[in-house]
Amino acid sequence: MSIETTIMRKLAVAVVGVLALSGWMPGALIEGRQLGVAGDAPAVTPAEIQRMFDAYALVQAQDQLKLGDEQYSRFLSRFKALQEIRRRAQAERVRSVQELRRLALDAKSEESVLKDRIKALQDLDIRTAADIRRAQDAVDQVLDVRQQAQFRGFEELMERRKIELVTRARQNNRPNGRGPRAQP
Repeated sequence: MSIETTIMRKLAVAVVGVLALSGWMPGALIEGRQLGVAGDAPAVTPAEIQRMFDAYALVQAQDQLKLGDEQYSRFLSRFKALQEIRRRAQAERVRSVQELRRLALDAKSEESVLKDRIKALQDLDIRTAADIRRAQDAVDQVLDVRQQAQFRGFEELMERRKIELVTRARQNNRPNGRGPRAQP
């Protein structure tokens, strides 16, 4: 086992341990517990939640795909790159759509400007799809065919869990009095 693999494993286990102790794990949120520790703890930022969820996903990937030490170290960097490409692409698309929406609502916007922004959004979608495909191919290079198939299901499962987390967090933070419940 390489030193990098050992360090990454220990880091991932430590992050998952901290998350479990603080009550922040996907299952904990789905059961209705608050983010973080009860009391006057500062709110957890979306970026922190994303990093924690990524660490959780990495630990789960190693377990579900049954990755050996050498395979895990190669998988780790490629999976993280795939996640980063997706995150960056989503952020760029959101910015682009917001700009397009702003321009569409502005009566002074010229049609040619709108057409250019629409074309830029289409180009972004094409470029993003190609970048994601390359990153997925890089992940697939370290997995056997069975693991590749399992990885597709694993990604879908992680996406569902993330959506459940976000939904639960939003429900718990509603200002209408249905805010966070006290932890048992």
